Amino acid sequence: MTTELSSAIDIDAPPELVWEVLTDLRAYPEWNPFIRSATGAIEVGGRLKMTLQPVGGRRITMRPTVLEAAPGRRLRWLGHLGVPGVFDGDHSFTISERNGGSRLVQHETFRGVLAPLMARSLNRHTLPGFSAMNEAVKHRAERTPETRPG
Repeated sequence: MTTELSSAIDIDAPPELVWEVLTDLRAYPEWNPFIRSATGAIEVGGRLKMTLQPVGGRRITMRPTVLEAAPGRRLRWLGHLGVPGVFDGDHSFTISERNGGSRLVQHETFRGVLAPLMARSLNRHTLPGFSAMNEAVKHRAERTPETRPG
């Protein structure tokens, strides 16, 4: 059984700039309310270490593996809570061009024996974290020198 979460936002910045914000892991503590810290290589097969702070939930550390890293288009990783198959999260950020700017869609599919039991908590704590992060990406991308008018 699976549980899915998705949050989308329109951003007045080009996809390449949105990608830069998402992949500058060292800067996450400065602006990201959901993924409070992140390190690792943004490349297929790269391992990441992330500290997540769900809204109103417990802070957790994940060590996902990057499955896709298509600059300006898509970043995807797979993480496990404990042993694979118990609670796995296939997380993606998809960036598309939209009306001179971008649309960012953050999506995660949760699988494993705990996924159905965690659905309520994911909707209450994790989904608001996705939305808060999307808003923060928008704010950061729209306020960079490349996107400011004249």
